[in-house]
Amino acid sequence: METWRVIAGILIAIGGVILVLLAMAQTRDRKGATNSSVALAGAISLTIVVLLCVLSLTVLPGPVVWVIVAAVGVVNTVLLLTS
Repeated sequence: METWRVIAGILIAIGGVILVLLAMAQTRDRKGATNSSVALAGAISLTIVVLLCVLSLTVLPGPVVWVIVAAVGVVNTVLLLTS
């Protein structure tokens, strides 16, 4: 496995953990949210992050992987600045 794939996977994972926590927090802040809806939002977002990490480590081409890394970074920045 190439080094750049491992670095990109780590960046996606770190940013993804923050996105999972933000998704759970925003779900919790909604009116009428239950504990199960917060857990479901966390499970869905964690599954998406894991899937992106696995795909970036194995089959996706380089430019697509780096676009995903950039997108995760931009989304994290926007969500952290607006919350």
